[in-house]
Amino acid sequence: MEKKDDTAWISSLEILRKTGISRATLNNYIQMGIIPKPRVLKPEEGQGKARRVGYFPLTALERIEAVKRLKREKKIMRNILEELGVRLPVDQEPESDARKEVSFPETMPEAIEDHRMPNRDGIGGDMEEPPVSREGGPSSSQAKAGENRKASPLQVTIDEIPCPAYLVNNNFEIDWINPLAEEKIFRRSVRTIRDAENRNVFRLLLQGGASSRILGNMDLDLCALHMSFVKGRQGKDFLRKMYRDMVEEELEYLETLYERAEAAPLDKVKDIFMQTPVVHGKSQPYHVYYAVFREGILFVYGEVETILKGVAELLSSRDQVVRELLKQRMPTLTSFCVLVADLQDSSRICAELAPEEYFELINEIWKTMESSFRSYYGTYGKHVGDGMVYYFLRDRNSNYMMNAIACSVELKEKMSRLSYEWKLRKGWFTDLNLNIGINEGQEFFGTIPTSPSVEFTALGDSVNYAARLSDFARRGSIWTTKNLMNKLTEEERKRIRFGIPRIDQGRELIIENLYSRVMDMLSPDDPKYRKYLDIATLPVTQILSVSPAPDF
Repeated sequence: MEKKDDTAWISSLEILRKTGISRATLNNYIQMGIIPKPRVLKPEEGQGKARRVGYFPLTALERIEAVKRLKREKKIMRNILEELGVRLPVDQEPESDARKEVSFPETMPEAIEDHRMPNRDGIGGDMEEPPVSREGGPSSSQAKAGENRKASPLQVTIDEIPCPAYLVNNNFEIDWINPLAEEKIFRRSVRTIRDAENRNVFRLLLQGGASSRILGNMDLDLCALHMSFVKGRQGKDFLRKMYRDMVEEELEYLETLYERAEAAPLDKVKDIFMQTPVVHGKSQPYHVYYAVFREGILFVYGEVETILKGVAELLSSRDQVVRELLKQRMPTLTSFCVLVADLQDSSRICAELAPEEYFELINEIWKTMESSFRSYYGTYGKHVGDGMVYYFLRDRNSNYMMNAIACSVELKEKMSRLSYEWKLRKGWFTDLNLNIGINEGQEFFGTIPTSPSVEFTALGDSVNYAARLSDFARRGSIWTTKNLMNKLTEEERKRIRFGIPRIDQGRELIIENLYSRVMDMLSPDDPKYRKYLDIATLPVTQILSVSPAPDF
């Protein structure tokens, strides 16, 4: 290696490892004058195959640590620069690290141009020195290429992320993962796990058993990493609710991590430095980039030596990311309630109204009902025709069954008001009724990609029974299964007024707290009898109303 005089020197990679800052932050500090520009020299043995390596004076470490200390004291960057004796030009405003760290450099910054750039197969290659003009600067062809790169940003899709990446939902269960994350982060096949609970990141990381402490440093670091996001959005009691079936020692370990964790900011794209061992014990530093969405958190693990071109733009494009992730969401065996609603006599209403009025009516129904589905956490599903299908997924933080029932009652009330408004408008006597069927079950739940949207669907009899009950219902009634009602607590059932209609002396009465088989409510001579043979023995009941939950 070339002689670097008697000053103590340190390479850029060593700085990243020791301080935990990102490449972008290091380059930012150089531009601000916090640390000097590096000396580019030949590498020492063991520094890889790079032809040139950037070295900094050892005092650069002290300067970076001073910046970190002042940041912990909540000082802004301008005050930090003043305290360190750094003067910027009048027109140069210091940028925060948060702003810098959302951008992945398109080219290797000169300050840290010191390591191999692995190709897609992970095999390192020598870095080519750029062509230089006679004046000593970049050649005209290189400058032109740089302009083209800036004018045409690189587009990266979810499938093209060249490093470990995965999405966790709000229960910290993995909804999407690429093969690299399975191999390098979790070291097992995750996509073959159908039960969402068993795809929980903490369960996966603790599967070696916290009681025997068979946990590598990587598992410990990753548990702490994810726990910072739990703390950012949940209280400590979330752990007891979410992992009540864990052994006590594992649960206590997670609670200890929670107490020590600092809540991660949830409103930006950012990166965290991690030093972790890989499968064969070789140390592998990562920059863990994350982006927070309503649907969950996307993690991308970039190796320190790798430039992740275009990934920042992808993470910042919320709609594109969410659309791609939802299309590739893994089918999950999960418990849910499904609500199917159909407009009664829709064919007759369509015939009575002018086409533009019929579509106006359907759009108004959807617009009116949408807020109710959103309030009760319903997920839109695939449905044939002009009806509605919404799924209410099991969540430890909400009661999906009561949500579905309460939502159905609210839909009925809204439909009654809408029917009255259209009677006044049209001067007709047609009642607008939304017939509703609800069922609960455990089925495989997934997505069907459609252009440009994504439709959720579930396989199995649970959805079919709800659809058949919606068809069975008349005059805007709500029907559900005894199976669902039996899964409610006694206190929850007391809040629900339900029963079976009976005809007594020409009047319809409701016998409350009663169930009936579908076949027992139809005469064998009824033309509809054969229509419902597939659910003839299904015990059901009619939902009439729901009282509000008591305040404690």
